[in-house]
Amino acid sequence: MHISHNRPTLIPVPLAVIFGCGNILLGDDGFGPAVVERLAHRNLPPAIRLVDAGTAIREYLLDYLLDPHMRPRCLIVVDADPGQGTAVGRLRRCVPTDLSARKIHDFSLHQFPTVNLLRELAAQTGIEVVLFLVGIEPPAALCAPGLSPLVEAAVDPACAQIAALAASFALPETASP
Repeated sequence: MHISHNRPTLIPVPLAVIFGCGNILLGDDGFGPAVVERLAHRNLPPAIRLVDAGTAIREYLLDYLLDPHMRPRCLIVVDADPGQGTAVGRLRRCVPTDLSARKIHDFSLHQFPTVNLLRELAAQTGIEVVLFLVGIEPPAALCAPGLSPLVEAAVDPACAQIAALAASFALPETASP
């Protein structure tokens, strides 16, 4: 469920939101949800919100564009990056401007979040947008839940890096990165 513009919310605005993106039924594409699930077992500050967005992150991103009162200081997107020259299981941290424009207008629900929407969030809203991507082979059309050993091995290192980054945004304003 995404943010509703039709009713006031009593939920405090998070300082950092971590989105796990991907389809858990397509093997390594479920990396983002696996990271969010593992992070849920850590003692993260209450100002950090975890969201298993599956393949529906666009609704959240559009909400942040439309409602300045709901914007976090940092948005962290965790996803798989199929077939783009990144070794399987290799984790990389980047920002939206580092992403290739190859999918800048792709609105498929089964692809990486629209690059132009992430770029617009970073450029127009003041939200710091950081991506953690793991290299995977393009998913097969058949359902195959579960991560491969190489991608599974990247989950804990991703959790450590993401938890440290998110925690830095949960500090008082003067201590932000």
